[in-house]
Amino acid sequence: MTRKLTTKRIGAAVAAAAAACALGLGTAGTAVAGGINPVPVSCTNEGGNEPGGQQPECKGKAHTQETENQNKPGHAPPGQNK
Repeated sequence: MTRKLTTKRIGAAVAAAAAACALGLGTAGTAVAGGINPVPVSCTNEGGNEPGGQQPECKGKAHTQETENQNKPGHAPPGQNK
């Protein structure tokens, strides 16, 4: 092989590695930047009903807090809720 061909191959390998790293970091940054957090959406009592006047956060020991994963704009991303 000539020196010019070797230089081109090494350059192509370096460029491919840099592109792979950039794409990997960009995807990870997007997931973190989304900021998906559990948000209280409703309250249920032991009978499974929603008590009036206490939405969305529970007050009292006999109630269960229902949450939903939401991103910063307040939407539930698909596949993020149980």
